[in-house]
Amino acid sequence: MELNLTTPALLFPAISLLFLSYTNKFLALASLIRNLVSEHKRFPDNPVIKEQIASLRRRMELIKHMQGAGIVSFITCVIVMFLLHLHLVEWAVIIFGVSLVTLLISLFICLAEIKISIDALELQVRELED
Repeated sequence: MELNLTTPALLFPAISLLFLSYTNKFLALASLIRNLVSEHKRFPDNPVIKEQIASLRRRMELIKHMQGAGIVSFITCVIVMFLLHLHLVEWAVIIFGVSLVTLLISLFICLAEIKISIDALELQVRELED
């Protein structure tokens, strides 16, 4: 396998776009939490609100982990570029694999967070139907 500076550099825009997406998820979640807090103060015994709060707590945890995995992917990408600069190609290939795996982990966590988001929306729709 031939690995040059261009290969890990290609991940930079992808990871940057992922962070933009993750930041948007975080901001939307923060807004939702603020709205839900005021709703909970008005209707403290509403079971749907309690389910939503549990869902939001889980989503916050997942967003934290997917951002962490994305950061590790970004850092390892930079390390790969540095190793290539030092002509340590064997190590660069190994660390590049780590970078790809952590990026994949971040994406799988994102997939789980999307599923929880959809489930939370299902709660809202069910409440509208009742």
